[in-house]
Amino acid sequence: MKKIAIITARGGSKRIPRKNIKDFLGKPILAYSIEAAVRSGMFDEVMVSTDDEEIAEIAKTYGANVPFYRSEKTSGDFATTNDVLLEVLEEYEKRGQKFDVGCCIYPTAPFVTAEKLKDAYNKLEESGADTLIPVVSFSYPPKRALVVREGKLVFHYPEFIDSRSQDLEPEYHDIGQFYFFKTEAFKVNKKLMLGDIVPYVVDETEVQDIDNLSDWKIAEIKYRAMLEK
Repeated sequence: MKKIAIITARGGSKRIPRKNIKDFLGKPILAYSIEAAVRSGMFDEVMVSTDDEEIAEIAKTYGANVPFYRSEKTSGDFATTNDVLLEVLEEYEKRGQKFDVGCCIYPTAPFVTAEKLKDAYNKLEESGADTLIPVVSFSYPPKRALVVREGKLVFHYPEFIDSRSQDLEPEYHDIGQFYFFKTEAFKVNKKLMLGDIVPYVVDETEVQDIDNLSDWKIAEIKYRAMLEK
């Protein structure tokens, strides 16, 4: 089984300029994703998909390959992760390289570790599924959500008004750190969120969206706490 790690790191970032190579506790945040993939020892290829020369050079410094740059089509604000992954797989096939399993790792995911990647891959293989997606449970049940309508606070799901939160089925959301997928199934589905998917549940202390500078500071605090475990 040939495996590839694809780290998606374009140059454009509106909310946090140069986000993918901004310093995170002493090194570019991109470095954490590369090092986790390399240290896992499970990939035949660890590559960074980028449109940016500076990102490419940093990626190579930390052990990733950048055999080609992104196309203009997959470098814009509206290109999806699915678009990028499909392009990468097609480009490798043009070069005579095919992979059985892919792992998309986001460049701002310092909580991804070599151990998590190996554990997640084993779960995918044991399940026989097409895709594995890391998730975290909502800290409070969405079915108990409140909304404002015409200035009034009402239950979004009034049928659960008398339900205790502990009695409701747990619900989860994608944590946006990494995804494992069988490449042939992905090329048919063309979307990571379609097909036979298994979850990989992650503790909320190791999950943090990083969309602004406040998020960045929280992520650093959580990362330090993770190291102390």
